[in-house]
Amino acid sequence: MKRAFSFSRAFPGRAARIGSSVVKPPSLIPVLPDIPVRTVAEMGLRELERIRLILRGGSVIDWRRMHFQTRDEVDRFLRLCQLDVSHPHDEAWARSVLAEAVAYLRKTFNYRVADAVAKPGEIHDLFLLASGAKGNARHRRIACVVLKVMHVIQHIEGRDLLFRLAISEAELAELVTEKVLGVARAMQDKGLPVVEFAHSIKTQDSLVTKLLAKKETVAAQVYDRTRFRVVTRSREDLLPVLYFLTQWLFPFHLVVPGQTENTLLPFKGLLQEHPHFEQFIPNLHLDRDYEDREDRGGNLFSGNTYRALNFVVDMPVRMDAYLPPPGLDDRLRRGRVVISLVEFQIVDEETARQNELGENAHEAYKRRQKKRVLKRLSQGLVVPKRQV
Repeated sequence: MKRAFSFSRAFPGRAARIGSSVVKPPSLIPVLPDIPVRTVAEMGLRELERIRLILRGGSVIDWRRMHFQTRDEVDRFLRLCQLDVSHPHDEAWARSVLAEAVAYLRKTFNYRVADAVAKPGEIHDLFLLASGAKGNARHRRIACVVLKVMHVIQHIEGRDLLFRLAISEAELAELVTEKVLGVARAMQDKGLPVVEFAHSIKTQDSLVTKLLAKKETVAAQVYDRTRFRVVTRSREDLLPVLYFLTQWLFPFHLVVPGQTENTLLPFKGLLQEHPHFEQFIPNLHLDRDYEDREDRGGNLFSGNTYRALNFVVDMPVRMDAYLPPPGLDDRLRRGRVVISLVEFQIVDEETARQNELGENAHEAYKRRQKKRVLKRLSQGLVVPKRQV
């Protein structure tokens, strides 16, 4: 059954019971220190790179350096990843992932990993080395390579833990929804110009239709089972709201590569709208024309003038309520964070209104999708009426 929440009805108090499971107090969930909302004028190279990653659906594997300058920045980022390395169990898990990444590089490529990177005084130092805020240029390069491998291992472990836990897809969707709507409340409290923050879950019929319409009929490739739609007051509000989500809800590096559909904020258009970004172009990981060379198919069923930013993230979720207490956890792999695929759509209010007119309307979209499905189902099996 499809459910939708909006600002006006998403925030009443909710029971602590999810399905048949009682959620324990989230005492192990890291607390994020408060920081002010960042305006576009305050954004620099760091923010531009993170935003571009989402706009194009890229991967941090293509990056050459990180952009952290202080320990506090790194600590907040780790907490956003649902890790509080001040707790021994989280610190031990992060160290184990680091050790596995270093072992992989040494064994597979005979890669020489300096001790400053392989055994940092703090996990935070690894990110500062990769940013050039500590160490030398050689350390930066090595730390970047190690972090890329750690990123992949973290992804594998998050998926593996999710498969092993006794939690239904519906329960996980509830946990994700609680997390996202908590950030929606924070946006409202901070006065961000958001006029709608809605949530929906695809029905079984919608899933079947979507899979039949896709060339790859694999259920795992439906990324928008859980979807959140954010509508800002104006176009100028899109970037601050998007960046706020990367600071409070999901780490920027967990955007799913290749799953962004962006017809709303092309990167070059962004540079034209905000000329102060031009000074950072020489230092970008990818040249300014990179998007022009990418082959983006887009959504076949959307109208020609439909405009929106859709992207998918691997949402990190702590699963302490479904695991033994850290002191009693005898698992070989002791990760406590899973990742759940969640789609976001961001659009401004005027564009949202235009998207509901003519060929862009949702009903027209559904008609085009169903027409394709019917054609695929009947291909070679049903004689068209005009031939009868």
